[in-house]
Amino acid sequence: MPGQRADARRNYALLLSVAEQAIAEQGADASLEQIARVAGVGSGTVRRHFPTRHALLAAVFRKQTDALADRARELTDRPDSRAALLEWLGEVLTFAATTRGLAEALNRDHVADPGEAHEHCATARLIEAGQPLVQRAGSDGAVHPDVTIGDLLSLVTGIALVTEHRPDDANRLLRLAVAGIGPGDGAAANRPALTTP
Repeated sequence: MPGQRADARRNYALLLSVAEQAIAEQGADASLEQIARVAGVGSGTVRRHFPTRHALLAAVFRKQTDALADRARELTDRPDSRAALLEWLGEVLTFAATTRGLAEALNRDHVADPGEAHEHCATARLIEAGQPLVQRAGSDGAVHPDVTIGDLLSLVTGIALVTEHRPDDANRLLRLAVAGIGPGDGAAANRPALTTP
């Protein structure tokens, strides 16, 4: 964090890393006191950096969505625009399906009143990041022109909600959704890799 002392920056990064692991293992109700103990700092240090549980969750989600946004940028120059889009959606899905609380947070952001203030709006960040991938795939004829990034994130969020902590099921359902359920397309749902076009 700009303007912080080096030890404060180290504490922030350490707490964020420990919190990320704790939330993945225990869910959004992970104990702040336990996070402090694992990080080797006092609970006061945790609260200085993250005054509320919501602030901590928001920071963890922001870190992950920033990583997914960076990944989207990396994939925009891939020659196969469909494979690039599906690879990114697979990474969004895997993260959402294996990180307790994120799918619900994404869903809340998606359905909340547009005027409602959010400390962290994961959906908006992912829409911004994924839009170029969808546009490029649409231009290449790799996806139907009516498909939007919002549609795809809603699909991913729905799959994540029903397959939380079952990434194999989540990826299979995404492949099925992408391939369609027509008899001519059924074999595509059993492809071993999500990134296979």
